[in-house]
Amino acid sequence: MANYTAADIKALRESTGAGMMDVKKALDEADGDLSRATEILRVKGLKGVTKREGRSASNGLVRAHVDGGVGTLVEVNCETDFVAKNPKFGELADQLLDQAVAVGATDADALLASELDGKTVKEVVDEANAGLGEKIEVRRVARVEAQEGGHVVSYLHKTNPDLPAQIGVLVAATGGDAQVARDIAMHVAAFAPSVLSRDEIDAETVEKERRIAEETAREEGKPEQALPKIVEGRVNGFFKENVLLDQAFAKDNKKSVAQVAQEAGTTVTGFARFKVGV
Repeated sequence: MANYTAADIKALRESTGAGMMDVKKALDEADGDLSRATEILRVKGLKGVTKREGRSASNGLVRAHVDGGVGTLVEVNCETDFVAKNPKFGELADQLLDQAVAVGATDADALLASELDGKTVKEVVDEANAGLGEKIEVRRVARVEAQEGGHVVSYLHKTNPDLPAQIGVLVAATGGDAQVARDIAMHVAAFAPSVLSRDEIDAETVEKERRIAEETAREEGKPEQALPKIVEGRVNGFFKENVLLDQAFAKDNKKSVAQVAQEAGTTVTGFARFKVGV
């Protein structure tokens, strides 16, 4: 029988994040040598990376960092909620966020291609993939910068109290105070707008919505003379669903986000929102 103790098993599990049976097998193979067992787990785990590439990583977390007028948002995915709440996975996410901030990454590809301690970040993620025994991926990275004199706020929301934050928001604004911007960030988390203002929606999309609204109204047998008003109302409804500034504000649905911001002397200049797996 290999010469190792329950304390050795615990230490190896904590250092690698590997499962109980994998740790025991590695210790058996290494005859109780912790260093060799760690190598065995790493090699076996890395061999499994390609096998896991096609698997779905729909769990995970979102991390945010704000420094003055710049905010960074990172979504890191895994396969199960068990790994999502593993401290090793959280430490990896923190490391990836720090790296994204350091290199000014604006997307996942830029972050993965950057170098960290003599390796690419992709190699670091592959090693974590091996150690944790699941497909781990950096799904998205966003960088939001405020205009001159402005500020960025972040908001992280837990959809499950037992898991890390799975919704993350950055909002850039000028004027007003940080609390108003934070209230708007909370609104973004809840209502998931796709764009900041109407002019960010291309004309082809708007025309498609207008056509669908008209065809639907005709199918419903609406009178011909009422169609223009009905179509306009439904297109405006599309805007109110998708455009942040047009949405009814979460804390006062009698006002739009644009009205709330204007009354507070705030101009929202940009935002980013991630929800894990969406």
